[in-house]
Amino acid sequence: MPNTTDTGLQLRRARRRRREGMTLIEIMIVVAILAMIAGGVAVALLPQLERAQIKTTATDAQGLRSAVMLYVADNPRGCPTVEEMVSERYLDGTRRTADAWDTPFQISCEDGEVSVISAGPDLEFNTEDDI
Repeated sequence: MPNTTDTGLQLRRARRRRREGMTLIEIMIVVAILAMIAGGVAVALLPQLERAQIKTTATDAQGLRSAVMLYVADNPRGCPTVEEMVSERYLDGTRRTADAWDTPFQISCEDGEVSVISAGPDLEFNTEDDI
């Protein structure tokens, strides 16, 4: 006659072994769900990233314009380049001298008006998205 205590113990051990691991299907389902969540987050955040880049570029351009205006007030001989601004210490060397897309700003001094222009997201000057 078999011992019922041994049989019960064996059943508990068998159940515990089944619960210890996960099957490949379960892992694949979890990975698929995580990929869908990551895709949704990326779709939601990409427009926010571009808006942030535009705002940052506009702020950097305004700061650079202020420095150029100071330079022109001290040196009325012409419009400076960014390199001249840094070398003559009108701009701090740690300050960004390019836009959020790493395109250098374009400085223009015409008729006493100073403008600092970024190429914008399309990286080309004289297009609709210039900042």
